[in-house]
Amino acid sequence: MKNRFAWIAAAMMFASMSSSAADSIIFQLDWLPGGDKAAVYLGVQKGYFKDEGLEVTIKPGRGSSDAITKIGTGAADLGTGGIGALMMAAAEGGAPVKAVMSIYSKQPDAIFTVKGSGITALKDVAGHKIATAPFSSSNTIWPVMLTANGLDLTKVQMLNADVPALAPMLATGKVDATIGWVTTGPAFEAVLKEAGKQLVMLPWSEYGLDGYGLSLFASEKMIKERPQVITRFLRAYIKATLASIQDPAAAAAALKSMVPEADLTAATAEYRASVPLMKNPISDRDGMGAFEPKLLKATWEWVAKAKNYPANKIDPEALVDRSFLPKK
Repeated sequence: MKNRFAWIAAAMMFASMSSSAADSIIFQLDWLPGGDKAAVYLGVQKGYFKDEGLEVTIKPGRGSSDAITKIGTGAADLGTGGIGALMMAAAEGGAPVKAVMSIYSKQPDAIFTVKGSGITALKDVAGHKIATAPFSSSNTIWPVMLTANGLDLTKVQMLNADVPALAPMLATGKVDATIGWVTTGPAFEAVLKEAGKQLVMLPWSEYGLDGYGLSLFASEKMIKERPQVITRFLRAYIKATLASIQDPAAAAAALKSMVPEADLTAATAEYRASVPLMKNPISDRDGMGAFEPKLLKATWEWVAKAKNYPANKIDPEALVDRSFLPKK
């Protein structure tokens, strides 16, 4: 009898331990760890995910398409990427991935130039030399942006360059402007300051580019088999994002604690630069993480024009699942 009670007690203890075990999540970044990615690191360091019964492992990435592939094949459970890339993947044959939360409710693309370059508005790029990274997602939209603003792409001399070379090329005058995301502005400012030059940014969102940018993705398998895990993850992720917006330095410190090679000052500036993409009149109106139908449709329309897809090639509504966001 004594042995029987001991066995029952051991079984109950094992069951209790199993029920309290954290759910493991592999979170796939769309790019290398940087200040603009700091919120998820803050969530880990502050225990927000742990409080939701989650153990999160963060993996670096090599672009939105890479993140979508890894999430879709099960190499990762959740992750980030541009929703435009997901729309293109769907149009080209589909991917078992859906967007479950918008992160950037404004597009991050911008022209970087310097004061005195003669470029003070988008219309001024004609006749100038502009560098871009060959695999930048901005390159897809760029010709459509020019057309939408009455400009001719043939009037602009475009050059391809590796990402680390862009800021030095602008600083030394080898190019008149570069294409980038506003989140990388602080890194450019630091390089230009050494050359005695001042950065001027022209966000494309000020020239008609509306729609969603960086978003949070989940695999369809994850949505079907572990929906509660997604709900808990988003709850913690939103909490971490709000805390990071309030204190970018704390978010950067969390990043550095997990990625020692990160530059604390640069990471703080990068996250601060990303805040207007997340916290703005659109997010105030619709709520953080929302996919407002009209703006989602506008996002697809830009992608369709850029890739010459028929407007009815996909239904953008089929690519999102809003059911995991906290209720207002």
